[in-house]
Amino acid sequence: MQIRAQALTREAFRPFGDVLETDGSPAQVINFGNTQKFSKLAEVTTGDGGFAQLSIYRSSAITVPFRIRLMECHPLGSQAFYPLHHRPFPVVVARAGDVPGPKDLKVFLTNGRQGFNLHAGVWHHYQLTLGQESDYLVVDRGGKGDNYREHHFSEEVWLDI
Repeated sequence: MQIRAQALTREAFRPFGDVLETDGSPAQVINFGNTQKFSKLAEVTTGDGGFAQLSIYRSSAITVPFRIRLMECHPLGSQAFYPLHHRPFPVVVARAGDVPGPKDLKVFLTNGRQGFNLHAGVWHHYQLTLGQESDYLVVDRGGKGDNYREHHFSEEVWLDI
């Protein structure tokens, strides 16, 4: 018996699962116009009123020094980012808890092949990328409940590499 391959399309694959791609997917522009979010490319159900959602975030490149204006956190669930490229990128974080001040911030630079998962409630900057527009696979909690907080800095805080 011989089985011939067919093109992987959303329609053809629907009885079996979800095709994860950005082509033909509507994008929401977020993070002050710096990121295109391709939401809910798939949902992994969890049974607790929430679900894990897979998205691809397309981030515009920044130049350094870069002004850090805000931090955000997701108190109801973790959020994982994995680069779909191989270039180093910065990760700006602060411990979970009260809103962070500039002295609470930590910056890490990946080697370009590392992703990361933020624990629930950890403060972080939205996804930053260097050099050129880049895509990231993002897994986070969707569903009921308020899972987003943000804090804007009144002080000028600058990221340098």
